[in-house]
Amino acid sequence: MLTNRPRGTNDILPAEINKWYYLEETFRQVCHQYGYGEIRLPIFEHTELFVRGMGDTTDVVEKEMYTFNDRGGRSITLRPEGTAGAVRAYLENNLYAGPQPVKMYYLGPMFRYDRPQAGRYRQFHQVGIEAFGSHDPGLDAEIMALAMDYYTRLGLSGLSLQVNSVGCPQCRPVLRQRLQEFFAPHMNQLCPECRSRYHRNPLRLLDCKNEKCQELGKGAPSALDCLCPDCAAHFAAVRHQLDLLGVAYQVNPRLVRGLDYYTHTAFEILVGGIGAQSAIGGGGRYNGLVEICGGPPTPGIGFALGLERIILARESQGLTWPRTRPLDVFVAVADAAASDRAVRILADLRAGGLAADRDYLGRSLKAQMKQAGRLNPAYTVIAGSQELEQGRVAVKDMASGEQQTVPLDQLVDFLQGRTK
Repeated sequence: MLTNRPRGTNDILPAEINKWYYLEETFRQVCHQYGYGEIRLPIFEHTELFVRGMGDTTDVVEKEMYTFNDRGGRSITLRPEGTAGAVRAYLENNLYAGPQPVKMYYLGPMFRYDRPQAGRYRQFHQVGIEAFGSHDPGLDAEIMALAMDYYTRLGLSGLSLQVNSVGCPQCRPVLRQRLQEFFAPHMNQLCPECRSRYHRNPLRLLDCKNEKCQELGKGAPSALDCLCPDCAAHFAAVRHQLDLLGVAYQVNPRLVRGLDYYTHTAFEILVGGIGAQSAIGGGGRYNGLVEICGGPPTPGIGFALGLERIILARESQGLTWPRTRPLDVFVAVADAAASDRAVRILADLRAGGLAADRDYLGRSLKAQMKQAGRLNPAYTVIAGSQELEQGRVAVKDMASGEQQTVPLDQLVDFLQGRTK
């Protein structure tokens, strides 16, 4: 019998869903205020989209994608991130032909095969934004400001915005060569992954989490030392825009992102108290990605934030969650003769926009009232056959315990006025 969920997945239960509503709705509000519109992307895409977009030497493509052949023999991959799909949608729907920049946000599950740990799962959830069609440094700063604004509205503190520039195709070869020259004498001491990265993607040598590799990398060439004049000017302008917006940040010359498509600005947001992996979001520019995916040269920038990591961060800081009341009204019946009329009362309450429920297990009135206490509605309507014959019911305020009689023809209006 299959009774366990797959490793690295979670059930989000009704008692916990208020956390997710809060995170998602807050994100929607922030994005709306910054001029971003929601896009809903497929859960799966053609595998080639991710291989071309993220780079075949990245850890995600090499080791973490959930890839399978469908019944038509096509290679399909559950999305490991949202940017490649957003680029595909931008091209397929000819959004590049309309007003620019195109500013979109998304939210939903992503999938990566990795070792599950605190706040990191094989099915995880992200919110993210993508903006296409502008290389303006002000857009880089706006996106980082949006992310920090979102975290602030969630009540998080102790955040650190780390920013860097990883250059462009013109100046990045200089950094690649200097890194290879720096690490060449230490090749035998690098971990197996870094020995592989040395030839295929030496920038990732700066991103290794192995303590020995981190120690060997001290003093390695900095991306900032290798920037061409245009990249250096762009990064200076980004920092100036952040200063104008009042967004605190730290320049981290060792910061690189794990995907090949990043150019120019890269950033991560860190928070303490959630374990060794302290990043709760990050992003950057990918000015060549649209072209890689078959479109015209188009600048782009975006970020993704992990919701499980945000939940972990809020709870580590002792922050409470907004409470939601699942029910406005519970309808209890005092005797069997009142049951049919109670069904009509329940339907009328729901038609009036009230969240209402009743007993479906044939409980006694006493047991129904206990159930009402567990469900925590604002009010309980108690319907008895004798009272119904007189055209009235009892209504109990569950917070105060006060009970009063209300005419049936006024019941919906009475409860609507008190539950708004």
